[in-house]
Amino acid sequence: MEITRVGTKASMKGPADWFTGTVRVDMLFDATDPARVVGASVTFEPGARTAWHTHPLGQTLVVVSGCGRAQRWGGPIEEIRPGDVIWFAPGEKHWHGAAPTTAMTHTAIQEKLNGKTVDWMEHVSDTQYEA
Repeated sequence: MEITRVGTKASMKGPADWFTGTVRVDMLFDATDPARVVGASVTFEPGARTAWHTHPLGQTLVVVSGCGRAQRWGGPIEEIRPGDVIWFAPGEKHWHGAAPTTAMTHTAIQEKLNGKTVDWMEHVSDTQYEA
């Protein structure tokens, strides 16, 4: 058994290459081989969001607080709220983040494939976000 005590891992700012707006990432757990699961708590300030991206083995989001948005490529923007569980299939291009006037926190869970959990792409434009 291993217990990671709260506060032992520093919060980090979401990198501008991967996010628009103010985002805080708190790593919850990172798999040690042969396990593959990685988890983080991600907080988006109002209007903040990820860039478009995919995950080689998919991603599960569990909304913890606030109100957010999520969209898969070619689909409508969906409002997401606390208790909602969102699944993105492997290779599905998508983004997620806060609503325009409300912050949102979710737990993000994904698996590593050959050491990689995500492929980052272009930023979500303001026009795409506001559609």
